[in-house]
Amino acid sequence: MEIAGFVIVGSHIGVLATLALVVFGGMLGFFLLRVQGFGLLQKIRAEAAAGRVPDRELVHGAMLVLAAILLIIPGFFTDICGLLLFIPPVRDLVWRYLSRSGVIVTAGGMRYGRGFGAGDRPQRDQVIDLDPEDYSRKPDPNSPWRDDRGK
Repeated sequence: MEIAGFVIVGSHIGVLATLALVVFGGMLGFFLLRVQGFGLLQKIRAEAAAGRVPDRELVHGAMLVLAAILLIIPGFFTDICGLLLFIPPVRDLVWRYLSRSGVIVTAGGMRYGRGFGAGDRPQRDQVIDLDPEDYSRKPDPNSPWRDDRGK
């Protein structure tokens, strides 16, 4: 798809202009990562100072890094995807989708992954109670790891 994009764009605007767009896309990726990254670090610090887990901000940061990588990779399709991820409302949509689907495991929302919904806790019947003799430490005479010095 990227090669087809190069051919189509190159046939319309020329080879040098196409190469200039590719170089400009990479430089734009570095610039946007730097500008948006500092703002995101401030938000993460503010959330941590308020005593909240900055899970949303961390995921947004990961999306910004992915967006910058997509912009740095030569190609028009990857550049479009990268530019879309730099737009905060688009990142919010992706965040809502990922957090609802259970793909994101966060500490603040107590999500445990795909098996649990948002805010669910493990069920009581998943807890296994052991008696003290079930977990006490007793030497196993058949263990290959036993101490041969008579202990």
